[in-house]
Amino acid sequence: MTFPFNARAPSFDANAINATIQRALASAGLDTTAGPMRDVTETIRRALATGQPGEAAHKADSGAVIDVAARVIPTGDDTHVAWAPEPSTSDAQPLPGRVETHTFSNGAGSRDYKVYVSAGKSEAPRAVIVMLHGCTQSADDFAAGTQMNRLADAHGFLVVYPEQPAHANPSKCWNWFKPQDQRRGAGEPSLIAGITAEVVRRHNADPRRVFVAGLSAGAAMAVVLGETYPEVFAGVGSHSGLPYGSAHDIPSALAAMKGGRSGMPELNTLPGAAGKQASKAVQAVPVIVFHGDRDHTVQQTNGTHIVQQASDAHGAQAADAGLRVSTQTGIAPGGRHFSRTVHTDTGGKVLIESWTVHGAGHAWSGGHASGSYTDSSGPDASAEMVRFFMALPRAGSA
Repeated sequence: MTFPFNARAPSFDANAINATIQRALASAGLDTTAGPMRDVTETIRRALATGQPGEAAHKADSGAVIDVAARVIPTGDDTHVAWAPEPSTSDAQPLPGRVETHTFSNGAGSRDYKVYVSAGKSEAPRAVIVMLHGCTQSADDFAAGTQMNRLADAHGFLVVYPEQPAHANPSKCWNWFKPQDQRRGAGEPSLIAGITAEVVRRHNADPRRVFVAGLSAGAAMAVVLGETYPEVFAGVGSHSGLPYGSAHDIPSALAAMKGGRSGMPELNTLPGAAGKQASKAVQAVPVIVFHGDRDHTVQQTNGTHIVQQASDAHGAQAADAGLRVSTQTGIAPGGRHFSRTVHTDTGGKVLIESWTVHGAGHAWSGGHASGSYTDSSGPDASAEMVRFFMALPRAGSA
């Protein structure tokens, strides 16, 4: 489905167009009177109020918020987030590493990014974890909430935080739902892959131990990167994300977030996509998935689809009959119950790991309250992703 105000009509009736959009969203089972959909429809209404069809189409295509914060900061509170603030037990002790700020540019544009260089010297080249924030977040906010820099100091890896600017998406969402941003050699995947290559080169990092993880829109883009640059990223971490090829515009993205699937017919018409099936990931990249079963922003079925895509890709590559699956349950120190399902090959190597956090919403499990989109009562997603990544064999090794 495409937005009807892209059509060249003789006259511009904002009320009629808005009513048509409301009917279309309602037919997809989306409640436009409450929750994140209320913000989306308000954005569309304001865009239509300009009276300029071209401008309205542009704003609606790039400005709708397709995410929602899990933590609301009351008016008047200090919303400034310092770089990687310490937990309450050690607020006076700053992290020992250093922060670098850079800009990367290529034919698709430019993006700023930050690198946390963990303290101490390493005998071997360092591993790299690329962290992709969710909508409305920043590098500082995401570093604070995930506490990934603290883990970097403990394990000696580099952390890279690309930032999505407002001019690329007014809500600072990674554009995982646009066809041009879901393929190799173009758009945001090429920018993030370029940033990663630049960091590896500058710091003489290990190119076979590079991983990418993200939250929500960032998680969806992390999955895209695993599919489009499998030789760059040796593992993918998705928290509250969506599978590859879920959508091709904002309406289909909103439907996918609610568990619907429209597919990606546009991908088949793009250069380099000949013969590739829509909505099918084919790259067998190890993946770890976290998702709350009370996530009403991005339904948990999306996490299930990520696991299925990965399982199909690994199964197609494997010489044996399939992966071995086992599940265990537990309770996190914060009190949330969880289920952890592990998919291994015949040699016992873990290829897919899926965590369902029971009772959790749209938030980083085990995250620190100084960042947005965090739920401190769940298992520590950051620590588990690091464990998963560091246990993987180096990319390209036997």
